[in-house]
Amino acid sequence: MRQKYRKPIGTVFLVVWVIFYSLTAMTIGAAKLPGTSGLVQLAYYAVAGIAWVVPAGAIIWWMARPDRA
Repeated sequence: MRQKYRKPIGTVFLVVWVIFYSLTAMTIGAAKLPGTSGLVQLAYYAVAGIAWVVPAGAIIWWMARPDRA
């Protein structure tokens, strides 16, 4: 697939991924974390706040990959 097609597809997928991930992380946090200590909540939201970067980086790498010659 050519890069000019990968970029718009990847952009849409990235936006959908971030929305889905954030809503899922928020729902899990709201359902499982009430009543836990502040440190547990801090740890969860710190990990959940950074974990989306790995899949997003893979999507961006795929989008930016040069075309085959």
